[in-house]
Amino acid sequence: MMKKPYYIDYPQKHFEGQAHRYRCVHCKEETTKINGKLEGHLPSCAYRMQLEKAGYEALSVTAKSAELVDADEFD
Repeated sequence: MMKKPYYIDYPQKHFEGQAHRYRCVHCKEETTKINGKLEGHLPSCAYRMQLEKAGYEALSVTAKSAELVDADEFD
């Protein structure tokens, strides 16, 4: 599978009346939530589905990344 460092080539539309807020045209997720990641788009997003079909993959939560998130619970 292929990966890009950032997925920022999706069509965007700005929130009406808000100069600096944008969202994906397809899934309507806000760009700050997407944060350049394919998994930031909804699984049903046409942009995400097109890239996944072309061989790109969204990152999944791995055991190692889950350990990093929970590290403070064991200190």
